[in-house]
Amino acid sequence: MNINATLLVQMIAFGALIWFTMKFVWPPLVNAIDERSQKIADGLAAADKARADLASANDRIENELALSRVETAKRLGDAERRALAIVEEAKLRAAEEAGKIIASAKAEADQQVLKAREALREQVAALAVKGAEQILRKEVNSAVHADLLARLKTEL
Repeated sequence: MNINATLLVQMIAFGALIWFTMKFVWPPLVNAIDERSQKIADGLAAADKARADLASANDRIENELALSRVETAKRLGDAERRALAIVEEAKLRAAEEAGKIIASAKAEADQQVLKAREALREQVAALAVKGAEQILRKEVNSAVHADLLARLKTEL
């Protein structure tokens, strides 16, 4: 055979191979490559989105932590102020109660002093009557001399 005919047959065979490859082999390969590149692109986009979401979540967490720290400090301050207020209120109540107790004790002491004075007056009056009785060596009638005894009590 002739080299030209062989070259022509090889060119036709090569063209048929190219046509067959482009018609049946190439499209599935291109589709597989496109799908794979799309999956990779989707994966990279998801990773970027996840990274951005993570950064956003970290920012929100930091903000929430800062807010909770501020809230905790505020609550602690409020609790301390409330504790001081309760202590001050208890001190005031104790002072009031102490004042009431002191006033009651003073009133009771005054009452006891009055009772003691009255008892002392009666004892002095009785002693004065006994003393006068012994001086006169006779019994003095206390019913007759009640006015005298009353004046003596008031003078004492």
